Amino acid sequence: MLREATGDDVHLMLSWRNQETNRQVSKTCHEITPEEHARWWSAVRTDPTRRVLTYLRDGRPCGVVTFFDLRLDGSRTGSWGFYLDAEGLAERGETLPAWLAVMREAVDYAFDDLALDRLDGEVLGHNTVVRQMNRRFRFVEGTPRQEISDGREITVIPISLERANRRRR
Repeated sequence: MLREATGDDVHLMLSWRNQETNRQVSKTCHEITPEEHARWWSAVRTDPTRRVLTYLRDGRPCGVVTFFDLRLDGSRTGSWGFYLDAEGLAERGETLPAWLAVMREAVDYAFDDLALDRLDGEVLGHNTVVRQMNRRFRFVEGTPRQEISDGREITVIPISLERANRRRR
C-alpha cells in the first residue's frame, strides 16, 4: 500500500536511502547527511510538482516512492523513483515480493491517481536487475548518456512508460 509520506517517516527514509545497496544504484552515492535530507524534505513537502509516498508492506513502512517534475495540465507527464528498506526486507525474505508490489502500486498511482499519460524515470546502466524488472513492467529504455556524479562516471538510461502500454492487473 502507498500512502502520503509524513514527518514521522523522515528518519526511516534517510536510513533506507543511506543503505549501501541503495547508494550504489543511485545517481548520488554519498551518504546523505541529516541536514541534506531535512532540506530535501522541506522543499518537497510544498512543491506541487512532487509527491512523496511511503510504501507499506503488512502495515510496516519499508519504502519510498517519489514522483517529480509532474505536469498535471496538458501533457500529463511525470518522473518517478523509489527505494526500499533493502536490509530489513532481505532479513525477512521479502525483497522480491516487496519490489514487485511497490512497482505495481507506483505505476497504478501514476496512471490512476495522478492520471498521467507518460511516466518517466532513469536507471543506472550497471543496474541490470532493475532494468529487467522495468522491462517486465513494459518500460522502454531511451538512449544512454554518460554523467559524472559524486566523482564517478555513470551511465544513465532514461526509461518511459506510456499509459496505453502499461501492464494491467
